[in-house]
Order: sequence, then C-alpha cells, then structure tokens
Amino acid sequence: MADTAELKRRAVEAIDDHRDEIVALAKDVQSEPELGYKETATTRKVADIFEAIGLDVETEIAVTGAKARDGDGSAGTDEEFVFAVLGELDALVNPEHPLADPETGACHACGHHAQLANLVGSAFGLSASGVVDDLDGAVEYVAVPAEEYLDLGYRRQLVEEGEIEFFGGKQELIRRGHVDDWSAAMMMHAGSNTPAREITSDFSTNGFVGKFVTYEGKESHAGAAPEEGVNALNAATMGMQAIHANRETFPDEDHVRVHPILTRGGDGVNVVPSETEMESYVRAKDVPAIADANAKTNRALQSGAMAVGANVTVEDYPGYMPLRTDETIVSAYDENAREVLGPDAVGEGGEHLTGSTDMGDITQIVPGIHPWTGGFEGSVHSREFDIADEEMAYVVPAKLTAMTVIDVLTDPEKRAAVREAKAEKRSREEYLEVVRELRGTVRGEFMTTDE
Repeated sequence: MADTAELKRRAVEAIDDHRDEIVALAKDVQSEPELGYKETATTRKVADIFEAIGLDVETEIAVTGAKARDGDGSAGTDEEFVFAVLGELDALVNPEHPLADPETGACHACGHHAQLANLVGSAFGLSASGVVDDLDGAVEYVAVPAEEYLDLGYRRQLVEEGEIEFFGGKQELIRRGHVDDWSAAMMMHAGSNTPAREITSDFSTNGFVGKFVTYEGKESHAGAAPEEGVNALNAATMGMQAIHANRETFPDEDHVRVHPILTRGGDGVNVVPSETEMESYVRAKDVPAIADANAKTNRALQSGAMAVGANVTVEDYPGYMPLRTDETIVSAYDENAREVLGPDAVGEGGEHLTGSTDMGDITQIVPGIHPWTGGFEGSVHSREFDIADEEMAYVVPAKLTAMTVIDVLTDPEKRAAVREAKAEKRSREEYLEVVRELRGTVRGEFMTTDE
C-alpha cells in the first residue's frame, strides 16, 4: 500500500487539477435551484460528472438522487468497510434572495451547491486519481434529495401516493436500504456568517417532529351575525398562545424550540373563518425531550379548539433525529484542517446546535460527521447568504473530505474504532421503529352541530 501522506498528496493534486470543473458545477447548480424530491436536473448534473470519472451511477435512489461506489470494500481486510460521502441536492425557498428563482422562490441560500462541489471534488480526489485502488475499503458518493423540510404539501402528496414514507431524503435512503452496508458517513455544511477559512466539526444538533394543524369552525357573516359562527382563526390564535404559556415548562438543557406559523387564516375578511391551517416544528435535543415537548404542544393546540368550541386535527410527521458526531472521524478531519488551513482553523468543539439536519438520522445508524466550513457570508437561509471565498467554499472542503477518508481507510486502528462505534448504533429496524412512533394524529372535537 502507498504511504498515507503520498495518497493525500495525490488526492489534493487531483482536486486542484479539476478545480474549474468543481467550481463550475457549484455555480451551475446555484443557477438552477430545485426543491426536494424535484431535483431532476441537479441529479443529472452530478451523475454526469460521476460518469465522466468512470463510475457506474444509480439514479432515482429516493425519487431523485444518485449514488456511485468505487473501490473494494474488503480489500486487505476481513470485513467490508464502506465510507459514504454525501451531498444534498435541494434548494430552499426565500423569494427575497437575489438569486431566487422568480417562479418558485427557490434558491441555494443554505449552501447545498457547495456540498455538491465537495461531493464531486472528493470523487475527483479519490477516484479520478486512482487513490481508491490503494485504500482498504470502498467509497460511496451519494447525492441526496430533500434535506430542507419544506414544500410539505407536495411531500404529503408523495406519501399519500406511496412514493415515499418520510419527508427527508436521508430517511428515505435508510428505509430503502441504501445505508445498510455503510461503515461511516460524512459531508460538509456551509457555516453561517463564517467568511474566514475555518471549520467546526464536533457538535450535536436537535431533532424534531413536523406538524400540520387544521382548525375547523363554522362560517357566518362577520358583521351581521358573528355569533352564529365558530371562529377557527380565534381557535388557532388561542392554540398558539397556549404553546407560549408552556415555554417556561421546557427544561433549558432540553434545548426545546417550538415555532408555529399560520399558513391559512380564513377565506374572506367578511366571513367568520371556518377553517385555518398551521405548520410547526417541535425540536429538542433527544427523542424523550421531543416526545415530552410534543405532547405539551398537542395539548395546547387542542385547548385553542376547546376554548371557542371548534374542532382540531393535529398530524405529526417524523422530522429529523438528533445528530451526534463521531470522535474518530472528527479527530482525523480536524488534523487535516490544521494541516491545510493552519493551527488556528479549527473551532472549539462540543457545542449543541438547536437547528436540525437529516444527517442526524444517518448518525443514528452509522458513525458520521457534518462539519461547518467557512467561506460564506450572511446567515444561512437569509437573503444575505453568499459565497465570500470560492476556494474555501467549494474546493478546500473536498480536500479535507478526501484526506479524512484516506486517513480512515489506511489506518486499521481508526477503522476498528469506527466499527466499534457503529456496533453501538441502532439497526435500520430499530431506527424505523423509533421514527415511526413519532407519526400520529390527534383530534379534538368540541363543536356542537345543530340538528
């Protein structure tokens, strides 16, 4: 086997040789943003590069998406080892962003186009260079759909049609068996307000439940006979106020976040609203905390209906599971970041972040990391989000990813540590049991009907 340092040199050199293609892919994806489970053009762009490298590509892995594997997963070892490198295909909706699609409002204000640069850059570094042939394991490159938990009406339709079970793309990958033989997984994410060349790889995140809430009242003339109606908007307003009244009961250490929005408030200003609709997340640091906060939230939502004599239906869908990073992979990634970017480039680890990602679901199954990298200005999801440093946003993460894969796949001790960590994770069946328990419907019927 070639020396680890020499393999890293070859990988980094190959990434530099293909720099223009990596940057061009990122900009091409940015110019044509697509929402989750609709990323047909974006999938094709990534698949074309994989095929040009010489990889066999499988597409439509979860409605959209693509994957390609390279290397012998059991070369020189007694047990197969497959290291997955992931990138997310979908955009989000922010019509105020200067690069938003004028029709859909979609834009890459979360940096997923940079993730795809990292993904194809890693493939250039590991596969186009031939480095994979000298590693004790295989690498699987995965372009994943539907990380952003939005456009939910469309996704509900896909669920009803039997196309998907889960709103999140990585959840679908797990359900469909694509993750079964992975030994480890990693990706990167744009750092919010982080223009400098720095990274943070060691942290945890919240998980969440997604909610649809429908209040049913009774219409009447809002001016002439409001007493004849049942105001569903008032029920929704009372439900939100009841949620606010519960906030002091959420323990600080559980990092609970509940943030409902009203998506339909009525049909006409002169008609007492007969139906209103809301969406919400209930986030927390672990599954028990999510379940506790969700039960309180459902109770609060029912109380709004009870207060005005309306009916309410609360539909809960599995959101994303909490993310926990793997210390072995984190350590290797951080050392590579110090080598490439300097000794002060690595941020302090151990922080808990109250956002969520479906990479958390992957880390319930296999050891993984999800580092935040610099090169970006403005907050993610905001209209100000932009690339501050193309090299750092698009090219450097691919080098760090490739170098980390090489570290693990050339070091028996690292592989053994990762295998040991995986042995403590949930199986696919155990994972599915947990997330399916978060799915449910709660109804409260408090409206009387005159005979």
